[in-house]
Amino acid sequence: MALTSRDETDLLLPLFGQPDDAAPFATFLERLRRRVGGFSASIELRTGPERDLRHFIAGADLRQRARVLHVDEWDLTDRILYDRLRPGRVYTRDEFDDHDPERKARRNRDMRRLGVADARMVRLLDDPPLSAWLVVVSERVCSAADSALLSNLAPYVAAALRAFVDAEQARLADALNTRSLQGAGCGWIVFDRSARVLALAEATRDLLATHAHAPVLGQRLRDVSPGTERALTDAADAFAGTEGSPDRAVLLTATPRIEAILSPLREPLANLAEGAAMIALCRHAHAISPQAAAYLAQVYELPPREAELAVLLAQGHSLAEAGAVLGLTIETTRNYSKRLFAALNVRGQADLVRAVFESCAGLA
Repeated sequence: MALTSRDETDLLLPLFGQPDDAAPFATFLERLRRRVGGFSASIELRTGPERDLRHFIAGADLRQRARVLHVDEWDLTDRILYDRLRPGRVYTRDEFDDHDPERKARRNRDMRRLGVADARMVRLLDDPPLSAWLVVVSERVCSAADSALLSNLAPYVAAALRAFVDAEQARLADALNTRSLQGAGCGWIVFDRSARVLALAEATRDLLATHAHAPVLGQRLRDVSPGTERALTDAADAFAGTEGSPDRAVLLTATPRIEAILSPLREPLANLAEGAAMIALCRHAHAISPQAAAYLAQVYELPPREAELAVLLAQGHSLAEAGAVLGLTIETTRNYSKRLFAALNVRGQADLVRAVFESCAGLA
């Protein structure tokens, strides 16, 4: 039996509509629960090499009810049991009964205590490391129409789950990329062929806004010099109209000092930003975190004071200035610096600056 137009509107649209980050699949599961007259509808999703369980539910949480009633035989999330199921096939509660008559009797007794008369379940995914099931539990006997509905819904729910997992991974990657760019003092801006801002990194936007350059999507950068505005316009126009136009460097703003490499936006990135002509990869002044010395000490196994000296020298202080900050005599500072240069395998302060900023301390 095919899905009706009502099914498509009530059940499928919530699957692929705007997701509810606070409670994924909540609308779909609640409508499914009401449709079949069950008191619980849930999706069990296992992800990762350890197959960690994530549970999306509408209605009664039978796992919680089982804990309260000390029911041991509630095994609808039993990994070993579910791993035996064939994807796409709808199973009944009776098919889960153990062949051991004593355990079967105990299980039936526990189901009665929980108020479970019947259940239907279908395995949705079997794509390691993803595995998922859709479960409906009812106080009445489920009908053949309920089984047919689950069977027809299964491929759509499977597709929605894959999209959900992909979106979560994309959000994680985006958050980590943002964190890495912030730590390195980097950012980006996407411009159209008229040098209007189409998109930009959050850290870059915040930095510009703090210094009265608050960018507005669809407009050019605010309060930049005439030379910078002309350089952006010329580059965007050249990249949009001339194949093989070389990258260009530009000083975007003097305060804060943000330098950028302008490059044409090529495939596949161009497909993600309609009308985009170029991207500016930005580098801005970046203060080292107070944690930098601790990180440097851990990586190079340095005494804390030597690591603090390394960071001060990397920030441009002379030996005398760094020693004064640390409360050291000039002789002690020189001794620390000798041991420090040997530990980092560098030859002088310029080489030390490179070593510190290329280490994880530069990301702090």
